[in-house]
Amino acid sequence: MTESLAGWLAGLIGRAPDDLSGFERALTHGSHGADNYERLEFLGDRVLGLTLADWLYERFPGEPEGKLSRRFNSLVTGVVCAEVAREIGVPAHLKLGKQARDDGAASSDNVLGDVMEALIGALFLERGFAEAQAWVRRLWDSRIDEQGSAPKHPKSALQEWAAANNRRPPDYELVDRSGPGHAPRFKVRAVIGKLAAAEGEGSSKQEAETAAAAALLEQLK
Repeated sequence: MTESLAGWLAGLIGRAPDDLSGFERALTHGSHGADNYERLEFLGDRVLGLTLADWLYERFPGEPEGKLSRRFNSLVTGVVCAEVAREIGVPAHLKLGKQARDDGAASSDNVLGDVMEALIGALFLERGFAEAQAWVRRLWDSRIDEQGSAPKHPKSALQEWAAANNRRPPDYELVDRSGPGHAPRFKVRAVIGKLAAAEGEGSSKQEAETAAAAALLEQLK
């Protein structure tokens, strides 16, 4: 395990870490032991946020704060962090307790998003901000390029559609909550009066509301 982890990390960050312990901790779920990724996640979240804020400020010099915020918020979601984690092969290296593994934690957006941030935190401690920043830029580069105009959050876009079409504001109803505590699933219905409704799912209520709003916007096009 140690050799394969070292080789995997060397491929990701250029060379094997001098000390594997931080990266092992970043990959350890609370179900596996008390020495887990939570503190590193806290640190990595801040490194990720500063890196992307600085990058967007530099990359889009003519944009006002509101548009930069929309870009930023779309890039730091748990879903995006989980997508990056899957792309680099994180699930194969997770340390999970048996119940958490049986419950599907290795494919949970919540878990993978947190672990991705923890790995950023571990790299920051190992090699400093410059290398952590460069790594985030490599991993998020295609996502920056995919953004044309600043993305509008689906809930904001749905609110604006309702106002422009003289409809009542959308309501969001929690339909279902399922799954274990470390990997919950939420189902939410977005409704505009008696006009239309659509459902969305996510690993948090906020993500489910966003998915429902996006689905309803598709219906209304």
